[in-house]
Amino acid sequence: PFFVNRGGLPVDEPTWERMWRHVSRIHPEGERVAQRIRGAADLPKIPIPSVPVFQPSTPVPERLEAVQRYIRELQYNHTGTQFFEIKKSRPLTGLMDLAKEMTKEALPIKCLEAVILGIYLTNNMTTLDRFPISFKTHFSGNYFRHIVLGVNFGGRYGALGISRREELMYKAPVFRTLSELIFDFEEAYRRCWHTLKKVKLGHCVSHDPHSVEQIEWKHSILDLDKLTREDFRKELERHARDMRLKIGKGTGPPSPTKDRKKDVSSPQRGQASPHRRNSRGDRRPSAEKKPADSKAMPDLNGYQIRV
Repeated sequence: PFFVNRGGLPVDEPTWERMWRHVSRIHPEGERVAQRIRGAADLPKIPIPSVPVFQPSTPVPERLEAVQRYIRELQYNHTGTQFFEIKKSRPLTGLMDLAKEMTKEALPIKCLEAVILGIYLTNNMTTLDRFPISFKTHFSGNYFRHIVLGVNFGGRYGALGISRREELMYKAPVFRTLSELIFDFEEAYRRCWHTLKKVKLGHCVSHDPHSVEQIEWKHSILDLDKLTREDFRKELERHARDMRLKIGKGTGPPSPTKDRKKDVSSPQRGQASPHRRNSRGDRRPSAEKKPADSKAMPDLNGYQIRV
């Protein structure tokens, strides 16, 4: 094959086809250049990051640091080519198979791939709650999107992920509330001259790698242009409360069948509070009156923070 991974092993055929399609379009002479590079004998050997292995006694915060270190060692993908095709509608078991492929190929990744990889590497941490957090920001006339994996351990919030910016990826689980975590990201964006426009919060992801349920990426959609600062904080804490109620004491995320039946309406929610998604047929975002249209999968290249 034309491409090899960090270990010098051939990339599997589907990945190879995707790579070649992009490279041949961008660089018609790419094959000749690659053959010249592969034939060079004085090139340094690229180290392969090792997947973290933990002892049963290793504390969860130390495990999270090791997982983040591994994600960072894979490096951010600046090539413009998406090495792994991620469809958000795939069941969790399919996404975990893709994450296993990422560890095998050890290629650079982007933020959405880092979220899938973070879920895969923390599946055995059953006391850790994981949920996706998406950001939409505005800078210099353009909109940018980014995603991280929110985590909650012992009532403290943090995040795993990868970004071009150091302050927009890993957050140690030290934040007392979900709103403190999100406000910290907002301040990090402000230092990058980005204005936070929307925050999308998903529900907790199952720890069962063979689960056929889909990840709920957008249970709450918070539009900062339509919410006061205090309302924004209240909505974040309401989402955190919803996750606690859904998980229950001492149990993991429920099965998708039970979830859809039991969570049609919540007695904890006031009638005046913004609506949140309780089933896959309910698409109305928080603090917005118009229903969200059913769109095709978003362009994964949109998940980039060009700052």
